[in-house]
Amino acid sequence: MTELNAGADGATGASGGPQWATFARNVALVVVLLVMLWLAFNVRLPSIEELRHSLEQWGWAAWIVFVASYALVAITPIPVTIMAVSAGVLFGVLEGSILSVIGVLIGCWVAYWLARGLGMATVERMLGRHGPTVKNRLESKGFHAVYTLRLMPGVPYWPVNYGSGAFGVSQRDFVVASILATVPGQVSLVAIGAFAADPTVVKGVIVVIAWAVVLTMTIWAWRSWKGTSRRPLPGVGFRQALR
Repeated sequence: MTELNAGADGATGASGGPQWATFARNVALVVVLLVMLWLAFNVRLPSIEELRHSLEQWGWAAWIVFVASYALVAITPIPVTIMAVSAGVLFGVLEGSILSVIGVLIGCWVAYWLARGLGMATVERMLGRHGPTVKNRLESKGFHAVYTLRLMPGVPYWPVNYGSGAFGVSQRDFVVASILATVPGQVSLVAIGAFAADPTVVKGVIVVIAWAVVLTMTIWAWRSWKGTSRRPLPGVGFRQALR
């Protein structure tokens, strides 16, 4: 009889663990959703002039402040396009591209690990209508999916970040694909900002070339993802070398 009671107590304790884990994840989901909704609807990003004035006050630390700000934006559903274009206006094509790539990659990586902590079911609910699509895209060919979705104009970054962490994309595939695909995308956006601030012929040419590269690589990545490309994507060899 004692053994039965002990067994029952053990079962209760064992079942209590997962129940508390599920409860904690649900609470985390609610908190994350509320924070993201509040950020998306209540946080007003500063204008270019306001941002310029704030950065000038930071002096040599302006780069660090901008990168940190960009990383925070990349964790949320706020479009990263705003920050990338702002980087072009404030810093020019070269500096703006470097800062944008660093900032967005830090934010994407943090979001990836947040998703790992929250778990698949929690993130799938958090993604809402994006959930099934992101899951189907990422579960089979994670590297190619992240590569393609990062390049594709108009696709938000945040579902890819959280989906990759939740649906089993390895950190290696996520980081390598994000680095390789984020660079041309960010440069194309930064170039628009730089051209808007100083519309010269040279900067106009940079915009055209940058977007030509993005569209070409998007098509290439899409065909590689579907298995119809004759040549592997840039960086595939590097990814395999990291195995």
